[in-house]
Amino acid sequence: MPELPEVEVVRRGLEAHILGATIESVQVLHPRAVRRHEPGPRDLALQLTGQHITAAERRGKYMWLVLEPGDMALVVHLGMSGQMLVQPPTVPQEKHLRIRAVLDNGAELRFVDQRTFGGWALAPLLDVDGARLPLPVAHIARDPMDPRFDPDAVVKVLRGKHTEIKRALLDQTVVSGIGNIYADEALWRAKIHGNRLTDSLSGPKLKAVLAAAREVMGEALDQGGTSFDALYVNVNGESGYFERALDVYGREGMPCRRCGTPIERESFMNRSSHFCPSCQRKPLVRQYGRR
Repeated sequence: MPELPEVEVVRRGLEAHILGATIESVQVLHPRAVRRHEPGPRDLALQLTGQHITAAERRGKYMWLVLEPGDMALVVHLGMSGQMLVQPPTVPQEKHLRIRAVLDNGAELRFVDQRTFGGWALAPLLDVDGARLPLPVAHIARDPMDPRFDPDAVVKVLRGKHTEIKRALLDQTVVSGIGNIYADEALWRAKIHGNRLTDSLSGPKLKAVLAAAREVMGEALDQGGTSFDALYVNVNGESGYFERALDVYGREGMPCRRCGTPIERESFMNRSSHFCPSCQRKPLVRQYGRR
């Protein structure tokens, strides 16, 4: 699934191309694409028609368009394969086009989703901890790229848990935006194995993991995100290039860029974890106390 850098690339593209535009019409081509909007496809289309887009926002992996006068948002779930494309109306319809919105600036906003796990939904905006968030996003923690992200507060939460550090990094209510790829990359940079327990790690080590996550996601953002296939693209349909710079994820059997030891892969939460067995020593079966 797309992680923070990939979603931010899309958000920036939308900000550049559709801010200030008014939605003239909406066509829902697949009902699953609006299943999170409980009133249904017709209601979504009617409510969006005539709406003015004033902002494109994001928290973690979640993205939304703010609609004038600022009390409602169009929440965009990219799911596993969702794409938000800004296209001229002359461009032929994409094979997996699910929603088409015609804008008054001469462009079309198209939601393309091969696997139909994503979709659009309207939601009210709420005031949460100094931010305006859509209701479905209200429980999501700030991400490391957020100017108001407080690493000390997150470290305190992590130190109060008794769980694997990688599992905690994937918990969007603790810290958002970090998915499987960037968790592996951040842990490699911090030289910490993903199975280490959060309450066994010192505050400085936990803070180093969060700093590494911010660093690696910033670098990925500079390169347009990580694209493993044609599904992860920006609003112009272009792929990112950070895959070429990944240090551990997807590099099983290849030499660690730091010490030369072959990278290993193991199952984790129905996914895979990649790590260097030399730089990131596995914890003992039982861990005692705090280190």
